[in-house]
Amino acid sequence: MAAPAMTYTSLLSDIQTYADRDDTPFVSQIPRFIMLAENKIASQVRGLGFTKVVTGTLTATESVLTKPARWRETISFNIGTGTSNAQRTFLKLRTYEFCRQYWPNSELTDQPIYYADYNYENLLLVPTPDAAYPFEFIYHERPLPLSTDNETNWTTEYAPQLLLYGALVEAAPFLKNFEILPMWQALYNEAASAIMKEDMANVTDKTGRVQA
Repeated sequence: MAAPAMTYTSLLSDIQTYADRDDTPFVSQIPRFIMLAENKIASQVRGLGFTKVVTGTLTATESVLTKPARWRETISFNIGTGTSNAQRTFLKLRTYEFCRQYWPNSELTDQPIYYADYNYENLLLVPTPDAAYPFEFIYHERPLPLSTDNETNWTTEYAPQLLLYGALVEAAPFLKNFEILPMWQALYNEAASAIMKEDMANVTDKTGRVQA
């Protein structure tokens, strides 16, 4: 027999069961509780499951680069330089103001050295690229939100308890059940801590030293 797996549909049912409520006003709010939990998880939890890699090519003379969909935080950004663009050169994160002061004339071009958050959707590169450098952009993302059209994602497969207790924490104010909230919050915190502890184990060798 296959092991039970969480889906969006099963999560809707689980939340009703745990909350012991199946009335229409509560049930109609469950998708909102799930959405709020997904946002909280994306903001608070870091781990390989939330890490994505995007590769592409910079556009010469274009200093603004669009961030990937559902981006939440940049981990690193490197470009290919040197012979055949085989050498990886990491760009340095700086503030928008620093970048504008360092390279005030965006029409001048050279090999990029720095990048900044231009706004939530875009990055600013300076100097403005003088060639079509290949790039590798690593970032934390919010997984594709769950819905009737997207029954599963990384969280339902690898961290179902995190999502369940996160949604129950969000439901507690609606239920006005403040006595049970500390228990749900503690279970959510425990699940989040376990995910992040696994992530640290992946970057630490058996002697406890962080890998270079």
